[in-house]
Amino acid sequence: MDRIGVFFGGKSTEHEVSCISATAVIKAIDKEKHDLVYIGINKQGKWFRYDGPEDNIADGSWEQTAEPLNMGDLPDLIDFALPIMHGAYGEDGKLQGVFEMLDIPYAGCGVLGSALAMDKEAAKLCFLAEGVPTVEFVNTTAEEIKEDPEPVIKTCEEEFDYPMFVKPVNLGSSVGISKVRNTEQLRQGLTEAARYDKRIIIERGIDGREVECGVIGNETPLVTGIGEIEAGNDFYDYEAKYSGNVGTVVTVPAKNVPDETVQQIRAIAAAAYKVIDCEGFARVDFMIENGTGNIYLNEINTIPGFTQYSMFPTLWQEAGVSFTELIERIVGYGYERYNAKNNRLSVRG
Repeated sequence: MDRIGVFFGGKSTEHEVSCISATAVIKAIDKEKHDLVYIGINKQGKWFRYDGPEDNIADGSWEQTAEPLNMGDLPDLIDFALPIMHGAYGEDGKLQGVFEMLDIPYAGCGVLGSALAMDKEAAKLCFLAEGVPTVEFVNTTAEEIKEDPEPVIKTCEEEFDYPMFVKPVNLGSSVGISKVRNTEQLRQGLTEAARYDKRIIIERGIDGREVECGVIGNETPLVTGIGEIEAGNDFYDYEAKYSGNVGTVVTVPAKNVPDETVQQIRAIAAAAYKVIDCEGFARVDFMIENGTGNIYLNEINTIPGFTQYSMFPTLWQEAGVSFTELIERIVGYGYERYNAKNNRLSVRG
């Protein structure tokens, strides 16, 4: 059996969600095929090897018995890396770079795809260049907001009607995002986003339905049908995503969406996945605008949630792929990419 290192935690604001997702993956993975090595990264960025009850990962108590780990020792401990780390330092290409340097095969997107998907502005520019429909936006910086937010506010109000969405460029799980309906809320939203990132985008608000699909594969991606999110809060924020107490409804498959629209969304998802060089797996999020029926790609999440409220595994279960089989395929795609890369290097050499 191979040794799979399951990576969880991390320095990002999504540390706790990562631990919950990793616990779900650990419970689902086929342990008759793989030996598991638990590798946790705490909020300060220190690495540990944990060898205890899996439920202690979800509640955070794993740190109490974990042993410090030098990342340089990873090749002696694992044969394959399965990162279940959301947000910065786990989903943005940094951790993937470590695996590349240590020559460890790993699941999910590579360095470029991870970095582009995490950077909302860079991803949008790539999508626009390739004709992938995405929501219009204005960009700014935390420094500009600190110096004087009024020019930014003026530009936004000239470009878009309210409501708008203010987003840090490099965060996930809707952390730091605000839905704003007037000038004062926009000013507050800009200040809030600037707490989390030096670069910020402001998007036109879309009155529509939020739908998502799952993608797996490398050169030839496979795409699920679509599911719909009806947020219990004003929009699909952090609480709505990960709390069962706010009335968020996840419907799989989405109801009353024309088949033609579903097929368009699936085609756009596959195209966007390839545009930013995604591999392995991802969740692709869309808006269907009310009235016009226009489709807008919102973002690609390269390590989507695997919690009990998460859309990604639910979509694949609806498509006939069990949680256990889904993980097995994801691992397989990671090995496939690694072997293809080594074959290309052999040809060059």
